[in-house]
Amino acid sequence: MSSSPDKVLVVAEEASERFQFRRILVTFGFDPGEASNGINALMRLRMIDYDAVLLHLPATLPEGIEICRQVRGFNPRLPVLIVSDCDSLDHKVEALETGADDYMVQPVQERELSARLRSTIRRSRVPVAPPAERLEVGDIVLDPSRHRVEKSGFEVSLTPLEFIALHKLMGQAGKLVTYESMLTSVWSPKRVRNRDRLRVLIGTLRKKLENEPSNPRYLVTHARIGYCFQDHEQHM
Repeated sequence: MSSSPDKVLVVAEEASERFQFRRILVTFGFDPGEASNGINALMRLRMIDYDAVLLHLPATLPEGIEICRQVRGFNPRLPVLIVSDCDSLDHKVEALETGADDYMVQPVQERELSARLRSTIRRSRVPVAPPAERLEVGDIVLDPSRHRVEKSGFEVSLTPLEFIALHKLMGQAGKLVTYESMLTSVWSPKRVRNRDRLRVLIGTLRKKLENEPSNPRYLVTHARIGYCFQDHEQHM
């Protein structure tokens, strides 16, 4: 049993443009609806669950940008593909920054228009990953979503590799993480990996995070095995 066709709302001021886009969409297996302006578009979106919006944006109609903004405000996940008469870079950038997912300049190839619509719809259906969990051990806080590390409320500047290593350790706080596991997480298989580089990396982390790097509170080495990240002052 075949799935129902994707519903696409065509928004264009001119009836001739709406007719042309509807013809293309029907030819390529979409189920099109239409609206002549932003008010009608929002009304249709409230009535029907569309899978995407195809917005015609003439160069002489700045209101089209506002329509894109309204659609994006109504449903941030709804794909918006703009087809425009204007090939201006400024116009493209403004449309994309307003929230359009794609931008095509007329005349368009019908197969390409269909392919781009299906591509934006597929991307919109990818599940949104939940925000990465904020990690906190003692005075050290790692926020993956902001790519930020703090110690006692003050930001600590880390290199990308240092951040990856710390994230790995804090993500398994209180557990022993082996050298091999650390090497695999921090360096890709194609890169040269050795324990000396890892020791240097851990050493720079200690200098940035520990009050006494030679007597670490958090990042403790287990000889010939690996590392453990926990607040050892709370376990004394």
